Amino acid sequence: MPENPPAQNPVKPTAEGLVAAAGGFRRKGPPPLHLWHPPFCGDIDMKIARDGTWFYLGTPIGRAPLVRLFASILRREGDAYFLVTPVEKVGIRVEDAPFIAIDAEWRGEGAAQDIICTTNVGDAVAAGPAHPIRCPRDALTGEPSPYVMVRDGLEARIDRKTFYRLVEIARPARHEGADWLGLWSGGEFFPLIPVTELP
Repeated sequence: MPENPPAQNPVKPTAEGLVAAAGGFRRKGPPPLHLWHPPFCGDIDMKIARDGTWFYLGTPIGRAPLVRLFASILRREGDAYFLVTPVEKVGIRVEDAPFIAIDAEWRGEGAAQDIICTTNVGDAVAAGPAHPIRCPRDALTGEPSPYVMVRDGLEARIDRKTFYRLVEIARPARHEGADWLGLWSGGEFFPLIPVTELP
């Protein structure tokens, strides 16, 4: 959690207060989080589950516009996640990655290929040097667990169906002295699976 102590604020942060402070749903363009440096007001009972579902007070948040608003004011600092408005900063829990990449499309092929991933909160990112794909192994199953960087340290886990589609367009290439099956996008190669592990 952050080193700065909670502000002396007798009012406990709430989701409703965050919505009001963030400006509601009519904001045009992404909020200027880089300009907002409010005091830390403590943690709020909000969680993003591994499947991308947002929970508040133990109940799923069913309104997609509300989830998109909260996603737009999400910031990562080290291993901690916060919702940030011009007047307050509150900690939330994230089980894995805050977003899920639920679809992908691509154009071109080989080193000239571009892959665009779409997340469950409506972001579209073109994989490349600024939005790398990484594919560590799941700690429990040992299977590949792919992620794409969305913005400012916030990743989206690529869901299984999308990953299988991407594997179909993966190609072998030499990477850091080894042969890998991986993806080209934005002029960069992203390794997925060592060729030695292929059937």
